[in-house]
Amino acid sequence: MVRIGKTPYARFDLNDYSVPHDYVQRPLTVLADLHTVRIVDGLRVLAQHNRSWGKGEQIETPDHIKALVKQKGAARRHRNSDRVTQAAPAAKDLFTAAAAEGKPLARIATDLAGLLDQFGAAELQAAIVEALKQNVPHPNAVRIALERRRESRRLPPAVTNNLSKHAREKDVSVRQPRLEQYDRLKERRNDGKKS
Repeated sequence: MVRIGKTPYARFDLNDYSVPHDYVQRPLTVLADLHTVRIVDGLRVLAQHNRSWGKGEQIETPDHIKALVKQKGAARRHRNSDRVTQAAPAAKDLFTAAAAEGKPLARIATDLAGLLDQFGAAELQAAIVEALKQNVPHPNAVRIALERRRESRRLPPAVTNNLSKHAREKDVSVRQPRLEQYDRLKERRNDGKKS
């Protein structure tokens, strides 16, 4: 018996063997002989791998990894759409209208999440309502409405922060150098020339 953690791998004999991603956080059974490692759930064989005699290796089935990548991408798309609809409930109607037109919902969710970060929830809600009134369920229509609203209130243009997450979160402080050090270096250099 082995317990699968947060990642879809079963640890056996100092190596990690992949399992389908929907079996994380569950107890499974490992059956091994000299050549094969099988991971089973009851009578169902979930994965079968060639046994590795190394240490610290990851033995993977490409289908397990592809399914995991696909599931992670879907989760990211849902996270953006959930976040946007929580902040601006009209986004749900925009997503529905965009889906009816066959537009790419993942891209729309990502774009709207960026506009939410840039303009805030109240402005995004008002701009989405305006775009829907014009029957244009697209982030560009929302962006135009946001810009029109900003200009009507005579606010400066919104500035986009294109820094990476790491750079934004890092506490950047630049110390001013003490200029006296440069003066001393200059004096030493001049003293050396006089000798």
